[in-house]
Amino acid sequence: MQTIVTESVDVAATWINKGEIVAFPTETVYGLGADITSDAALEKIYTAKGRPPDNPLIVHIHSLLQIQEVASDMPESAKSLIHHFFPGPLTVILNKNPDISPLVTAGLLTVGIRFPAHPVAQEFLRRCNHPVAAPSANISGRPSSTDWKAVFDDLKGKIPCVLKGPQSTIGLESTIVDCSVHPPRLLRSGAISLESLRNVVPQIRAVSSSEKKHPPKSPGLKYLHYAPSAQIILCEEGNSSIDRDTKNAWIGLSQPPEGIAKAAICKNPEEYAFRLFSFFRECDREGIGVIFCEMPPADGIGLAIRDRLQRAAMSS
Repeated sequence: MQTIVTESVDVAATWINKGEIVAFPTETVYGLGADITSDAALEKIYTAKGRPPDNPLIVHIHSLLQIQEVASDMPESAKSLIHHFFPGPLTVILNKNPDISPLVTAGLLTVGIRFPAHPVAQEFLRRCNHPVAAPSANISGRPSSTDWKAVFDDLKGKIPCVLKGPQSTIGLESTIVDCSVHPPRLLRSGAISLESLRNVVPQIRAVSSSEKKHPPKSPGLKYLHYAPSAQIILCEEGNSSIDRDTKNAWIGLSQPPEGIAKAAICKNPEEYAFRLFSFFRECDREGIGVIFCEMPPADGIGLAIRDRLQRAAMSS
C-alpha cells in the first residue's frame, strides 16, 4: 500500500468517508482514525497498529451535538467536565449508544469521547460524515507519535493517508475520566491534572491498581506501552549510577551525570511531556542502548509523565 502525506483536510476526510483509515494531528499525540459506523475501517486500525482487540478506542468529535450519536446518557459530572475542558486534552467515558460498534468499545457498555482543541483536527473532523474513533498513530507498544514523520516511520505502507500538521503541543495522551460510575474515576493521567479536575468535580478519585486490570475501560491501562528499543532506567533526582560502557542518553529536569552521550534537559514538566516520546524515537534512530529518565514531581502533568515512564520501563 502506498501511504500519501497531505496537508489537505478535504483529502484526508475523503479517505475516512470511503471507509479507510487516516492518521491526523491532535494537541496530545497523532491519532489513527476510522469512521465509527464502518466495522471494516475499524478493523483496519487494529490490523495496522497490531493492536489487541480488547483495547477500546476513543471517539473524536467536532461538536458537542455529536455526543448523542455516541453516548446514551450524560451524568452531571460529565456535563461539568465537558463544560470546562472541551475542546481539550480530556476523554470522558460514558455509557454508550447501543448502536456503537463493539469494535470501538472492545465489547464494553461504555465509550470514551474526546473533543480535540487542535484546529487541524477540528477542521478534519468537521469534514468527516460521522465521529471518528482513533487510538494513537503508532505501532502498539511503541512511543506515541507526536509528529507526522514518526507516524510515517511506523505506519508507512500500512495506512493510505497521513494528514500532515505541526508537532503535537502537549506530547502525552489525553486525561481519561470515567463518568459512567459514581464517584467518577481518573483512569489515565494527562495534561489536565487531578487537581484541575477536582476543582470542577471534587469527588473524582484516582483509580486503584486492582481496578486497572480487567476489563480495561480505556486505553493505557492493561497493556505495556510507550517503550523505545532502548532499555529504560528510572532515576530520582541526583542519581549518578551510569553505565559508561553503553551508549546512553538522559532526559529529565536536572543536569545529567557525566558520561551521557545524548541529553534532553527540560526547563519544566510541560517541556518534559512535550519532548518525551520524540526523544525516545531520536534515541532509537541513534542506536542508544540505555535511556536514563529522571522522575519528575508527582503532581500536575508530572503524574502523567511518571505513568508513561513506568510503563515504558516495564516494556523495555
